[in-house]
Amino acid sequence: MRRIKSQADTLKQLLEENFKSTEDATFKTLDNGQDQIEMVYINTIVDNAKIHDLFLKPFFEIDKINKYVSYIKSLNDYKEYKNEKEAMKEVLHGAIVLLIEDEALIVGLKLQENSAVQNAMVEATIMGPQTALSENINTNINLIRHRYHVPTLKVEKPMLMGEKSKVELAILYDEQQVKPEVLKKIKNQLEQINEPIIQSSGELHRAIIQNNKRLFPHLMVTERPDRIAYNLSQGKIIIMIEGNPFVLIAPAVFYDFMSAMEDFYQPYWVSKFLISLRYIGLFISLFLPAAYVGITSFNPEVFRVQLAFSIAGSRIPVPYPSYIEVLFMLIMMEMLTEASIRLPKTIGPTATTVGGLILGQAATEAGLVSNIMIIIVAAVAISNFIIPINEMSFSMRVSKYLLLFLTTISGLIGLMIGTIGLIYYLVHLDSVGEPYLKLFFDEKKQQT
Repeated sequence: MRRIKSQADTLKQLLEENFKSTEDATFKTLDNGQDQIEMVYINTIVDNAKIHDLFLKPFFEIDKINKYVSYIKSLNDYKEYKNEKEAMKEVLHGAIVLLIEDEALIVGLKLQENSAVQNAMVEATIMGPQTALSENINTNINLIRHRYHVPTLKVEKPMLMGEKSKVELAILYDEQQVKPEVLKKIKNQLEQINEPIIQSSGELHRAIIQNNKRLFPHLMVTERPDRIAYNLSQGKIIIMIEGNPFVLIAPAVFYDFMSAMEDFYQPYWVSKFLISLRYIGLFISLFLPAAYVGITSFNPEVFRVQLAFSIAGSRIPVPYPSYIEVLFMLIMMEMLTEASIRLPKTIGPTATTVGGLILGQAATEAGLVSNIMIIIVAAVAISNFIIPINEMSFSMRVSKYLLLFLTTISGLIGLMIGTIGLIYYLVHLDSVGEPYLKLFFDEKKQQT
């Protein structure tokens, strides 16, 4: 009997060491006046509605503890206690541990949230999981815990955000992987926020980053539980806010914004090809409009003679310089993009597609833009949409106008100066102390 009691005491100590600092872990003591038992479980991944009927009510109705133990062992999901490691695994998969005198009883009570979960709309994949986060914090923690079963996953709910909105905030991190100085810095930045109303991850992002005039995102916004689980394993911190199906990931560097979860679900060389394709699209979106203006208006000798004559011939009916032509078409494309977002989903794609076709054809026939300009704008639009994370895509959309402005002033030299300036700006950025151009790679994944 002493050996079993020693195992129960060891299990209790292990559970307290791993879960005491976790907000969604519950340690409950029941006392009916004669006997006392302890319950340990993670409330975000168990069916809380059944706890009262299965455990609490019988404990106060059954007069003898040995009968209660027999009742627990008769439940369908009762599991024999093997060792502390197996018990810890069961708790992380939605089981309840009952410590009764000298025994440790384990009963499965797993809850998988599916009814309140929507399919991923912003970061869709072909072969990967299709579920996204919901607007309920506990549901989101449930989804993450079902993908990341480690006892070192900590959940903290340190404060309510917004002086007037008072929405709940949660911080998730892997205690074994996270850098303590990064975690401390994030908590300090959250404590310094004094905004009256915060309702979304985007607002929280702006509040955390004190420099509101930033061009590039310093934290990543995502809706995918699988991306969250992967980043937790990389030692990153997840910041959730109640009522929003998106979370913040910190720190986030440039490489993170160019990676999609599809990269992990495809064969190795297919994945590398897709990543290379994104960087090619990034360069096309960023540099093609400025390069077109710089070459056609300042340095046409860069092209071969046949191509230079072809471009010059297509621009004969255009009455204004190339930079006005480019700017006009880019602005119209931006308007079409915004219209497709704001219009109802049923008519948005059709209206913007038809509008784009009519606009391009009419502008060409009227001599307002050249044929080559239509090709360039289409290439830029398609290339911009290939960037997986929208915030980085928006930043690149703005950056290309800065390069276009410098090129308009001083040609290809301006483009070179703008490119060097952009790289210089990126090098001096950081995300919660991590260099922005640092590469985050999973070493174990590389070895495999």
